[in-house]
Amino acid sequence: IMTADQNWTNICALQDLPLNAGVAALLNADGPKETQIALFRTSDNDAVYAVSNFDPFSEANVLARGILCSIGEQIAVASPVLKEHFDLATGQCFEDENVSIATFPVKIADGNVLIDA
Repeated sequence: IMTADQNWTNICALQDLPLNAGVAALLNADGPKETQIALFRTSDNDAVYAVSNFDPFSEANVLARGILCSIGEQIAVASPVLKEHFDLATGQCFEDENVSIATFPVKIADGNVLIDA
């Protein structure tokens, strides 16, 4: 459901995202709230997930270099630094219930990946 206040940003073409790997991108690159995000495209259903690239444990922008995995039915990314796992749909850390990362709505339109900032 789109509302009038959503601000969709065209990030890249869907075909530019590798399968089962992460890519870093900038949201609001020209604005005061520049944000690094990590995009992941899964091969099983071609879904695209957008989460913060910032790993709160290592305090570094590294999650785009993390490894995709499944924990139960949930798809997750393992941080490349300290190996914590984050749910790509909710941002929740599996190892620490008090920690989560930001997630961003994604839609595919005309072969392009758009993020709601």
